[in-house]
Amino acid sequence: MGSRDVESWLSAGERALYTQGDLNAARRCYDNAYREAERQGDSYGIAEAALGLGGLWVHEHRTAADAAMVRARQRHALTLIDPRSSLSLRLRARLAGEEDYRAGGHGAIMAMLTEARQAGHSVALAETLSMAHHCVLGPGHGAIRLELAQELIGEASRTGRRGDLLMGLLWRTSDLFLTADPHAERSLEELRELLAEEDHLAVGFVVDALKVMLLVRAGRFDQAEALAGVCAERGTAAGDADAIGWYGGQLGGIRWYQGRVSELVPLLSDLVNSPTLSAVDNSYFAGLAVAAASAGERRLAVATLARLRGQDLADLPRSSSWLTSMYGIVEAAHLLEDADTAAQAYDLLLPYAGLPMLASLGVTCFGSVHHGLGVASLTTGDIDRAVDHLRSAIHDNLALGHWPALVLSRMRLGQTLALRHGPRDPESRRELTLAAQEATRLGMTLPAAVRPKDRQARPGRRAPVVDFARRGRQWRVELDGRTALVDHSVGMRHLATLLANPGREIPAADLVAGLGLPGDEKARSAQPVLDDEARRKYKQRLAELREEIDELERSGGSERAEALRAERDWLIAELAAATGMGGRPRRFADSDERARIAVGKAIRRALDRITEADPVIGEELRATVQTGLRCCYRPL
Repeated sequence: MGSRDVESWLSAGERALYTQGDLNAARRCYDNAYREAERQGDSYGIAEAALGLGGLWVHEHRTAADAAMVRARQRHALTLIDPRSSLSLRLRARLAGEEDYRAGGHGAIMAMLTEARQAGHSVALAETLSMAHHCVLGPGHGAIRLELAQELIGEASRTGRRGDLLMGLLWRTSDLFLTADPHAERSLEELRELLAEEDHLAVGFVVDALKVMLLVRAGRFDQAEALAGVCAERGTAAGDADAIGWYGGQLGGIRWYQGRVSELVPLLSDLVNSPTLSAVDNSYFAGLAVAAASAGERRLAVATLARLRGQDLADLPRSSSWLTSMYGIVEAAHLLEDADTAAQAYDLLLPYAGLPMLASLGVTCFGSVHHGLGVASLTTGDIDRAVDHLRSAIHDNLALGHWPALVLSRMRLGQTLALRHGPRDPESRRELTLAAQEATRLGMTLPAAVRPKDRQARPGRRAPVVDFARRGRQWRVELDGRTALVDHSVGMRHLATLLANPGREIPAADLVAGLGLPGDEKARSAQPVLDDEARRKYKQRLAELREEIDELERSGGSERAEALRAERDWLIAELAAATGMGGRPRRFADSDERARIAVGKAIRRALDRITEADPVIGEELRATVQTGLRCCYRPL
């Protein structure tokens, strides 16, 4: 192989990296170029190949072995070339950017940026601008980022490299989303039009991720999840180390708003230790803490939150995922009633109250920082401050067009106002009703209220009493003189059990089995599922119905037969729900997760029916009934 082979590998690597955005192909080309240049003793070939191995982004090589190998090659290359050359400047900028990113700083890369501007090397300046931008993705550097992006867009006209223009536009688009600029989607559309002319895998991957985030904001969860899968495939094809992590973050956001985040405990337990995650990304630990707390796995949640806090929560690096990490910390602290962690998180978040909580370049969004501040205040018992922040969150989330985040902020505001003024406060009921209506439209499951640990009941106020009484095929529901009649259903039976045991957490599987308290056969609901006499009568009536239906079918009485079949089906369902093999209480055979899903759906349907009959009673129960792997009725 001659010197032309090194040049051809370098040319192919540059085309793959800057024109096509194929990071995998670029690494192969530059690795081959390095080996061949080293064999030939080609110093500048070695240096160009070592530089190209750094890639398009900072911190592309996630494993310790790969990162050390590339860093060693780049440092070695610096000793072989003229330190006054443009190539030397580019290598030093790359090493400075990598070191700053790992340390969570930006001092070294900014110094290199000053040198690159003074040197007047357009390619060196463009690359340094991009790396500098990558090192200031934390929430406090919005203005600096946008200046860097705008300068890179201008410098791209001098380098003539299409990749530099795409990176500049991508950084600018991301910056606008990160600061909630109303023109962010306009910038995204410009980027899409350029990619439509000629694709770029790496930039296209980020654009797809932004589309997923916008679909979640719109509450289009099924479409968002489908596109997230496509996005992950594109990221993998591009060779982007973030493909797996971003997919986990997107799925976590979708499941959080669907009320299904507890399902992600196994996935997140594996993902938090993945070597593909960024060295300064703690958001997956925060997500695991929330998922575990939501699933009732308190020990795992507490341990994960403690791991995040470390010696001081303030020590967490202010990376591009810091705001979403703090969101998870606040929500986990709320679920665990950890007022100390919530108080510290509040102080750290307060300077960024006007920002949206986005991860990385806009991968997923959890709405306004004011929401996190409101939840933190609620956890510490500062109800008035919580109300102020949650009202601001509603305003900001509406401006973002983030409908699921808006629903959660309305729900939390309604619950907080109920703590301040009582559950029949008109504003509280209005916010809870709006949240419930929008949640139903979006397919969201709303979490139950968590009462602040140190919140004392207001003097002279008693918890409202909700009474359930079975009357044949209907339930009579009473609250402070109000009455609603609701047809029987499995969900109504579950509600009766919860209300008969206020403040007690009952596993969903025990509700399915008909037990009032786990492991305690005596602690059943005051309203039994079916006693022996009821079962005997049900079976007797079933036999009568079968005979009458058979006779009507023979004589052609189809209309009457249809009514009798409906009664027969209802009786069969009642018996099936009440008994299992050998007449024992029925339990889910597969898993507690199946029980959680079934019980949650049944209770939500029952609450919908109660709300239709009497909105006041319905909203009182929505604010006080918690579902999940463990269910509970907690009167406010």
